[in-house]
Amino acid sequence: MHNNRIEKLKEMLLESGSDNFMEHALALEYIKLGNDNEARHLFENLLLRDPHYVGSYYHLGKLLERGQEIEKAKSTYLQGMEEAKAIKDQHSYNELQAAFEDLTY
Repeated sequence: MHNNRIEKLKEMLLESGSDNFMEHALALEYIKLGNDNEARHLFENLLLRDPHYVGSYYHLGKLLERGQEIEKAKSTYLQGMEEAKAIKDQHSYNELQAAFEDLTY
């Protein structure tokens, strides 16, 4: 089931080129399959290309937490908070702040 979605998303990405929503969705599918490496690669490339795609910071941070990369997770949340603040996305800011505080306190 997941493999079908992954193939469909890859196909759509090939047709459309870089698409943040589809790359984010593909990364989430890889997480469901336990392929954190591929998901991390997609999230990191997406955020390098478009740092304002703030939804990906949360998922990348959680992925880093699972891999015991706590300091990288914290910096990912902080960077996401800065970007969320810059685009005035209070909901994402609050979500990232809560994740950061869970690791910090």
